[in-house]
Amino acid sequence: MRDDSSTSDRGPETGTASVMVAQGRTRLVLSGEIDVALSSELTEAVSEAESSRNPVEIDARHVTFMDSSGVALLARLAHRTPGPLTMIKPPDVVRFLLDITRLGDVVTIVEEDPGFPEPTDPPGDDAA
Repeated sequence: MRDDSSTSDRGPETGTASVMVAQGRTRLVLSGEIDVALSSELTEAVSEAESSRNPVEIDARHVTFMDSSGVALLARLAHRTPGPLTMIKPPDVVRFLLDITRLGDVVTIVEEDPGFPEPTDPPGDDAA
């Protein structure tokens, strides 16, 4: 399902996937089109999120399209990471997919960004 209201004259919006890790939390940031063209980048980001062994939150506010490859990786995260998978303010296109796939039953949706902590300094690394 595509949300054409956010595309511009330059054509489809390329998707991105990145991971931020802080002590006790991991955030997967998705934007643009989350589809098979993003498969290797998305798979790498999901693997990194899994390996953090932290609860994962997904910032999906800027997703404009998602196909079955994106849904499959969300399902993988929902079942392989500790604690509930949290999704921050997903757009209608993502909410629709969560509903029809029943992934919404295992994903906690929040309407406000809880913020993400700055990475902490390693123990013994005193900043002067």
